[in-house]
Amino acid sequence: MTVADPTLRLERSMHREGIQFVIGCDEVGRGAIAGPVAVGFSVVGIGIGKHPAGLRDSKMLSEKRREELAPLAQKWSHFSAVGLASALEVDAIGIIASLALAGRRALTELFESGLPIHESVILLDGSHDWLTPGLAKPPRVRTRVKADRDCASVAAASVIAKVHRDRLMIDADAAYPGYGWSGNKGYGSTEHYAAIDSLGPSELHRQTWLHERPVLQA
Repeated sequence: MTVADPTLRLERSMHREGIQFVIGCDEVGRGAIAGPVAVGFSVVGIGIGKHPAGLRDSKMLSEKRREELAPLAQKWSHFSAVGLASALEVDAIGIIASLALAGRRALTELFESGLPIHESVILLDGSHDWLTPGLAKPPRVRTRVKADRDCASVAAASVIAKVHRDRLMIDADAAYPGYGWSGNKGYGSTEHYAAIDSLGPSELHRQTWLHERPVLQA
């Protein structure tokens, strides 16, 4: 089945409504058992040019292609940012609140870069607005299922956040060798769980998640 490339149709329709900036938003690392969760933003303003060729949801791209596209997506965006919430924070407050915390940190970065947050609209991938409850003065948020696939701003946010988090996990692999993070990026592969059994968990593991290990079929 062929999947169409993302477009700017929705973002430009929002621009025609009088919205100057559309903030594409996506998260990565939600299902990992180690490392932070990351929330990425890619901001597209009125008059923005065509998005980089080959841009897609990060899950549909190879690691090499994501690495190539991430700097192009950042350059194309009028603003971009990635916010993080640590494994310790995920353990302390849960994954949904941690997503909102990471999103708030990224929004703070955008605000400090000069983006008029409250004159913009956030286009959030999915059907659930997990961002608004974590903000004291939230901007407008619109959810859209498959926005990471269909909307160029959200696809760009996905790629930017994925590459940012992957690089952190590759660096962490050198500091905490044996877990295979350069390959699994903190997700729960069979080899990753075997390493935990052998080495014990590290301080970058989400400790509360390790008790919910899936049963692996022989």
